[in-house]
Amino acid sequence: MLIRNETAGDIPAISRLVTEALRMLAQSTGTEAGIVEKLRAEGGLSLSLVAEEDGEVIGYLAASPARIETRDGWSLIGPLVVLPSRHREGIGSALMAEALRRLRATSRGAALVGDPAYYARFGFRAFPGLGVTGCPPEVVQALPFDGTEPRGELIHHPAFGLNQKG
Repeated sequence: MLIRNETAGDIPAISRLVTEALRMLAQSTGTEAGIVEKLRAEGGLSLSLVAEEDGEVIGYLAASPARIETRDGWSLIGPLVVLPSRHREGIGSALMAEALRRLRATSRGAALVGDPAYYARFGFRAFPGLGVTGCPPEVVQALPFDGTEPRGELIHHPAFGLNQKG
């Protein structure tokens, strides 16, 4: 398996994979592939990694610039998806490890909205006072690289359509 930056030729496969993988989640809105496309079009992808095996895209991770309240320099991870037939093979973990390795050089920390049971293995955790309007606080998680405790609203890129301030 190879973890690498996306290429233009990967874009259709990424869209299909994001849609297929997230269709299984109750909280999926069906708009996630469109969000990735909008991030790409607006220059909002700070990372766009694919996991490839035998020429097939089997996993994908996006990261975009974010802030917590007025503190810039955070990276929002998501979506992180793996071909459903390839779950539990370490593909998502490999994508996350590479993303965190790269983000440590450019960001004050990484944040995401996701399953605490899954993301805790990478060091993510919920922090008191860290949140996203409308999300249960336990799913809003961060991994600060500089040791500072994040507090406030996690502000996503406008492509997410959350109508957040700023």
